[in-house]
Amino acid sequence: MPAFGWGTKKYLSNIPLFWQAAVIQHGKNSTGALDAFTLIELLVVMAIIAILAGLVLTAVSRAKASAQAISCRNNLRQWGQATLLFVADNRDFLPKDGTPNGTSTSEGWYIDLPRTLGLPNYHEMPWRTNADIDPGHCIWICPSNPRRSNGNNLFHYCLNEHVNGTGVYNLSTRMGCIQKPYATVWLFDNGKLAAVAQQNNVHSNLHNRGAQFVFLDGHAARFRNCEYWDFTTDRGITNNPDLVWIP
Repeated sequence: MPAFGWGTKKYLSNIPLFWQAAVIQHGKNSTGALDAFTLIELLVVMAIIAILAGLVLTAVSRAKASAQAISCRNNLRQWGQATLLFVADNRDFLPKDGTPNGTSTSEGWYIDLPRTLGLPNYHEMPWRTNADIDPGHCIWICPSNPRRSNGNNLFHYCLNEHVNGTGVYNLSTRMGCIQKPYATVWLFDNGKLAAVAQQNNVHSNLHNRGAQFVFLDGHAARFRNCEYWDFTTDRGITNNPDLVWIP
């Protein structure tokens, strides 16, 4: 195959430094003239660069997803710790649910728990009704979840309504009545809109085909979607002993 190259120093000076280095590295012949790249050699180099670029982009994407999952899990841990503090200060009672649509203003998990942490409550968040406002990095927002306000509310985390009852009467349960707090779901990655709901509201594909949960003992963990979701019926399952929905 005939040589394919730039031929002279004039052309060499007009190409990127990377290619200059590659050409020079290719070597000189016995007369001191630069050897020219063949077309095949050039294509091979370009293919190698494309493969390396793809590997780098994949690694960066995975690292970003991992960092987002860690941030989300930390959010849930903070909600879990706030719950334990609230229980300690309120005669072993858990916070009340609050209305599922987020309209409660005096009590409910999205009022009582941020108050326990010394944070503004949900109704003081401007992004809850305005999708144009960036919520930034905060305890309310999962960085992996792109959903923003529908004009009425925004809950990236949802409370398990089965712990306090149905959520309808806004009742409160004592922590001591929960037999397996280490396995009882308290808050979870929300796949829908409500602030208080049940297993059918878990996000089924957020953190690498999974979701994260915080339990009543305060620890948080990720589960694969096949461990909490039935894709045949498109509903959450309640028979996983590590995910207790109805204590």
